[in-house]
Amino acid sequence: MPLIPEEPQIHESAQGPRATPASGRTAPTPRPVPGPRPVAPSRPGRPGPLRPTPPVQRTPRDVVPAQPAPSGPAATAPTSAAPQIQLIPASAEGALDAAEEAVDLLLESGRAPGDILVVTIGEQHPWAAHELSFGEASYWQQHDAGDDVFYTDAATTSRAASRPVVVVAVNGGSDDTAASALPLALSRAGALLIVCGDPKKINTVLGAGV
Repeated sequence: MPLIPEEPQIHESAQGPRATPASGRTAPTPRPVPGPRPVAPSRPGRPGPLRPTPPVQRTPRDVVPAQPAPSGPAATAPTSAAPQIQLIPASAEGALDAAEEAVDLLLESGRAPGDILVVTIGEQHPWAAHELSFGEASYWQQHDAGDDVFYTDAATTSRAASRPVVVVAVNGGSDDTAASALPLALSRAGALLIVCGDPKKINTVLGAGV
């Protein structure tokens, strides 16, 4: 079903602060930062954290979630509920930044780094490109370790294991790519799917599929 960004509210699973839309890129209202972001341990054989420091310091921007998709008779469902869905409006150029800021807020609110999978629809995330330069075996070993945020793309999402939170950056790519990647990302989300991108495009691509 289409994602509806109106009248959003942060869901308990994300446990982040209330937010304002990520589109427009206007100057954000300063907000308290609860503490420094956890630094992942060094990988064996190479110094430095698993996740490189972003080249540009960004000012945290509040996240605006969309209403969760109705899940039918949730009160009587005997099994676990379907993942909640949040939409962060962003342009294709700003979707990756919006996804990074969503990850920052999730970590600040207490989510463990290993709970989070980030999927890019267009260009690869710089971390993934960097780690793949050392070989796929090393890259997927980090995925299997499950102790840090892991970044993948639409082409390899099917190989990624489920995690409690999946963040998708619709940072380009064709409608066909998004149409196949978004439902797959939803299937990998245990509790929460966050999609950063153009709401009209996302709703057009997903239609009633989600």
